[in-house]
Amino acid sequence: MPDRTIVITGASDGIGAAAARALARRGEQVVVVGRSPDKTEAVAREIGAPFHLADFARLDDVRALATTLRAQYPRIDVLANNAGGLMGERALTVDGHERTLQVNHLAPFLLTHELMGTLVASRASVITTSSVAARLFGHLDLDDLENERGYSARKAYGDSKLANILFTVELQRRFGDRGVSAAAFHPGVVATGFASDTTDAMRFLYHTPLRHLLTVGPDKGADTLVWLATRRPGPDWEPGRFYDKRRVARTNPQASQPALAAGLWERSAAMVGVDLGPAPDRRARGTHVEG
Repeated sequence: MPDRTIVITGASDGIGAAAARALARRGEQVVVVGRSPDKTEAVAREIGAPFHLADFARLDDVRALATTLRAQYPRIDVLANNAGGLMGERALTVDGHERTLQVNHLAPFLLTHELMGTLVASRASVITTSSVAARLFGHLDLDDLENERGYSARKAYGDSKLANILFTVELQRRFGDRGVSAAAFHPGVVATGFASDTTDAMRFLYHTPLRHLLTVGPDKGADTLVWLATRRPGPDWEPGRFYDKRRVARTNPQASQPALAAGLWERSAAMVGVDLGPAPDRRARGTHVEG
């Protein structure tokens, strides 16, 4: 599949950088997006790719990124929403949203929305990095998406990763018949700088000798992302699903609730200030995830 453009957010380190390298070796045109100027430029120079900077804790950065991507890349074949992380104590962004929710869910939601015209025209795949944490720690309450009650870093992270899967389900329902194919995946427990900004117990899994026993390297963590990006939706993988090790995987039962997916989409749109237009047909279109 020559002359394809693949945009990867969170590509300055970890599985995003590993996926960018793997895809560039395959001859894909990779666009590297990251927060750190030095790290992002280093990865881009290494693989001979263009790069763009954006801090997902600032929605204006996301809007500016989308404007630049639309102008410079009239075709985007794959959008990999990979940026995210496990945060520490509850904090609000400059936009007034809980930081974990914004960086992991609201920012990629906004970026995807702002690029939708290009994605539809390109019949693109939208691949979102989620986590098994969606099942282990996530429980979404549409009336408390910002976790004002009973916040913990682990729950906020699990909620955001569940939101990633619900976003995938609803994106497929709303735009699947217009050519967009969506998938979410679990990369595994990857030995990277992940969780370095938190005091949650999960930090010890990533930053103590335990990581040698219980984690995988970034290249292995990026495998499912690279597989989804280089295979054909439909014949090779089923859109609207959650994957682990290239296979459809079980996740949180809430991910199989269409009303929750639709409600999250509408709440997210209101939170980032986008107009959804007329409400779409609410009837299911055959997309689901394992419960």
